[in-house]
Amino acid sequence: MPANKCSNSGCEYFNRPLPNNMECCPGCGRPLGNVIGTASTSNPNRTNPNSNFAPRQPQPPQPQPYQTQPPQPQPPQPQLYQPQLYQAQPIDSEYTDYQPRSPYIQPTPPAQPPRPVRPVLKLIHTTTGREFRLSGEEGYIGRRSQIHGTVPEIDLVGIPNEGVVSRSHARVFWDWNQNTYMILDTSRNGCYLNNNLLTQGVNYRLSNGNSLQLGQEGLVQFTVVIE
Repeated sequence: MPANKCSNSGCEYFNRPLPNNMECCPGCGRPLGNVIGTASTSNPNRTNPNSNFAPRQPQPPQPQPYQTQPPQPQPPQPQLYQPQLYQAQPIDSEYTDYQPRSPYIQPTPPAQPPRPVRPVLKLIHTTTGREFRLSGEEGYIGRRSQIHGTVPEIDLVGIPNEGVVSRSHARVFWDWNQNTYMILDTSRNGCYLNNNLLTQGVNYRLSNGNSLQLGQEGLVQFTVVIE
């Protein structure tokens, strides 16, 4: 049995095999030549495939009803700050009661009380009368060391019996809290203040006119002068 084919050259199914039981072309609706007959109880209103056939006209698209969309809320837009320029107005000095602004005066800080003046400490050697002065607020009494290259603030090199004096025999310093000079024994041979042996590690007050002895047997003695 020959295959069922569409004879319409403008149809997409032209000359393409179609099922034998199909009466019309699915593309253009033209009746097909080879159709298998149906039962006699078929629909009498069906068009005879051998009769004149009018091609099916395509239906125009139906307009769709327009559906409006509700407006969507828009996020708030940031407002750009625009500075307003101030325009100075002319001042009529003849009719305006204008008071000039007084100049700014820097406040004067409160005056600090003057720091008390530190007196000068001097040691007068009893035998030779040589004077040894402390230049700063603190220092050591002793002898310079050629080996170590150290020089104390009060250097006793050159006095008689200097060998009894240690390299760092005693430390003297100015105490701002007690407003006086203090002495601390750091020697091996000891220090005597007014013939009293000083305890190592204890600070003692120096007063004007005190007798200071370095070492034993009274070989090196000084008179304390504070002025």
